[in-house]
Amino acid sequence: MFKILNKKVLHENILQFTLEAPLIARKAEPGQFVVLRVNEYGERVPLTIADFNREKGTIDIIFMVIGASTTVLASLNEGDSILDLVGPLGKKTDIRPDMGTVVCIGGGIGVAPIYPIARKMKQVGNHVITIMGAKNKDILILKDEMEKISDEVIVTTDDGSYGIKGFVTTALQQLIDKGIDIAEVVAIGPVIMMKTVADTTRPYNIKTIVSLNPIMVDGTGMCGGCRVQVGDETKFACVDGPEFDGHLVDFVNLMERQRMYRPKEEIEKDHICRLAKKVEEMEEK
Repeated sequence: MFKILNKKVLHENILQFTLEAPLIARKAEPGQFVVLRVNEYGERVPLTIADFNREKGTIDIIFMVIGASTTVLASLNEGDSILDLVGPLGKKTDIRPDMGTVVCIGGGIGVAPIYPIARKMKQVGNHVITIMGAKNKDILILKDEMEKISDEVIVTTDDGSYGIKGFVTTALQQLIDKGIDIAEVVAIGPVIMMKTVADTTRPYNIKTIVSLNPIMVDGTGMCGGCRVQVGDETKFACVDGPEFDGHLVDFVNLMERQRMYRPKEEIEKDHICRLAKKVEEMEEK
């Protein structure tokens, strides 16, 4: 069992948990993820590690409540425990000293996994420019934390309620137009956002890394749900990634396959497992 040491509500449907997980914290690196199961009836949920503290033996996860499993997860409180937590999984982000200027882009809840990447990029001596995007200022997360570990932070909101009105690519294009020598871009967020970032950098031949966490299902390569075409190869985001060259990812096919799950997800929100309900009734007796 993995105890919830701290529960923080970042927005009405975005939560941050600090979990007691010393073995995972000891090995965790930026870019990796965990798979959790809330209880014995729960599905496997892959979530990127948003932070880790080796000394305290803790990891942080940040998630949005969008389906049945995250609704159950959000109902837990400090002192409660999660049944299963496996990790760290996936390949760590390729971070090297003296890369130069690195632009770290987080869209929406994608700001959470970009945080440890930007921090490590800065720690090893790179110049880090962080671009954070959100629909509006109310759902902008981790701004203060990002400002502490970045040389520059640029905020964009769709409605212009904070920072630049527009998308993360608006700010990215402005940096390119200024002639800033960008060595690499790392982007994490909705699939459509990562696609547009890759489309923006492609004409300038700027190395662009995207993290395909949003398409993972079981996180171990067994289900094939995260299958993606990268160049002329078929890859699995959970075991071969989650990070890939954004200029080689077939985003069009990826988005088509991602839409296949939406009807099922909507049904699952209101689904009540009869077996789980029966067991609860027996336990109450």
